[in-house]
Amino acid sequence: MIKTNTLPCEISPCAEAELSALAKLAGEIWRQHYPGIISREQIEYMLGKMYALETLRSELHAGVRFYRLLVNEQFVGFASIGPQPEPGVVKLHKCYLLPKFHGCGLGGSMMQHCEREARRLGARRMILAVNKHNSKAIAAYQRKGFEIAASVITEFGSGFVMDDFIMAKDLTSPGQPGAAWTAAGASATGIAKPE
Repeated sequence: MIKTNTLPCEISPCAEAELSALAKLAGEIWRQHYPGIISREQIEYMLGKMYALETLRSELHAGVRFYRLLVNEQFVGFASIGPQPEPGVVKLHKCYLLPKFHGCGLGGSMMQHCEREARRLGARRMILAVNKHNSKAIAAYQRKGFEIAASVITEFGSGFVMDDFIMAKDLTSPGQPGAAWTAAGASATGIAKPE
């Protein structure tokens, strides 16, 4: 881990031409972070589904916004946000950082950037899904003001499931009312109350 809270970084939109680099970085991050949380087989299966170039391109064309985090011009993290069927709600789909940069404040910088962009687009609430066994991420999101709103188990295919908490954060503040930012035709998912 790099020990500083003042690393100079740049967060910029990720263009379609940069999605293959994002997919490669996702593989590196997931293979370091997720063992012990989910099986290696599930890691590879989910990477193959979620980070296939056609999947990423489809998300980009559907209105999901991807952001790259660069430190000294090195691509070290990424995030994405997208509209939800409920007006004024945005989902943080992805927020990942190379493990050696954890604890440097860079994840918080990405979160702040995504929240700022969501507000700019009219969102009043941000939601995300996080694996129930990913205690480090859950604690980080709670430090940023997210609360557990629901518990869901979603079939992912090939016998794998995503056993997640849905976490939510109110983005409203004085002088920044949210307007509707929705995805036409997006499907809602069932959300159960947390146990």
